Amino acid sequence: MNKVFLIGNLTRDPELTETSGGVAICRFAIAVNRNYSGADGERKTDFFNITAWRGLGETVSRYAKKGNKVAVSGTIELRNYEDSQGVKRTAVDIVAQDVEFLTPRNSEGYDGGDSMPAPAQGGNRGARKPALQSFDDDSDIPF
Repeated sequence: MNKVFLIGNLTRDPELTETSGGVAICRFAIAVNRNYSGADGERKTDFFNITAWRGLGETVSRYAKKGNKVAVSGTIELRNYEDSQGVKRTAVDIVAQDVEFLTPRNSEGYDGGDSMPAPAQGGNRGARKPALQSFDDDSDIPF
């Protein structure tokens, strides 16, 4: 089984392009902190390149930006290539099957696009709740 789950922060804004056949493809990278510190006391961070296809890619490019926290589930793909000096290299890519946005809407790092507006700063402290009207329904209950 090839399945990976990652939670991290975008290291750059997502880049949305299309294949020659018109299929949307979004590429972005996330930084994932490890659960432990190294011998030097520093916490290590891993960086993963993520690819999201079609509608998922369009959604990520529309609502995510650098610094946002996301959860990504998908599969790992290994890609072999030769660099400019002729050295054979292997790249690890994550192909996203699902991306969940974890940055709250009202935080500075959230770019809600044209979705629902964030609540006003300061919340609704001091705002008066609407009065509830009484509802008298003495009709027969059918159960």
